[in-house]
Amino acid sequence: MKAVIIIPARINSQRLEKKPLVKIFDKPLIWWVCKACKETGIETILATDSEEVKNAVKDLNIQVFITPSELPSGSDRVAYVAKNLDAEKIINHQGDEPFAYIEDVNALLSALNHYPVATLALKDDCKEDSCVKVVVNSKSEAIYFSRANIPFQRNKNPNYPLKHVGIYAYQKEALLEFCQHSPSEIELTEGLEQLRFFEIGFKVKVIKTNNFYHGVDTKEDLEKVANKLRLLRSSMFNL
Repeated sequence: MKAVIIIPARINSQRLEKKPLVKIFDKPLIWWVCKACKETGIETILATDSEEVKNAVKDLNIQVFITPSELPSGSDRVAYVAKNLDAEKIINHQGDEPFAYIEDVNALLSALNHYPVATLALKDDCKEDSCVKVVVNSKSEAIYFSRANIPFQRNKNPNYPLKHVGIYAYQKEALLEFCQHSPSEIELTEGLEQLRFFEIGFKVKVIKTNNFYHGVDTKEDLEKVANKLRLLRSSMFNL
């Protein structure tokens, strides 16, 4: 079945003004995101509400869809584009996550042969509220997502905390169904869209990865990402 990566990127953001256009070295953040996704070899599409953002990736020669600004979330932006595509497997790669790895993409797409939704997580001692954690069962299916430090470790467990990476793979019909549902009570309580999966009744496969991921919400995040990209560029140059 055909697969595509769709990157939602809204020009306005709560923390960083015009976040997709914030520069890392000589290129805007969204350029790095699109470049990383394109290099996986999977067809990559940018879904944005901004001509500025569209123009920022012109040299990458990827398909760009201009979507309505009033769409309430990145998932809705992805679904808006996906509904008219012939692809049956959709990856929603966040527009502020400038790292992508073909082995993780392939694992996510393979999981869709058995699950409506799959996502990524990594072992990370993240305790701050900005970091979303996930708890899984013995089949590596998500039990719950929260910014709280879950599970509470009365007895130390070396497998947790497990940091959720906000990259999702969907069977197309699951994505469209997800976006047809209104935000659930628990989703609104935690402020986490992915909790809607449980309200709908979707089983969510969690793929554990050792790769580096770091979304950008603050200037500190931007610095961490720039440092990692600098190391990657230096490594490629040395090769």
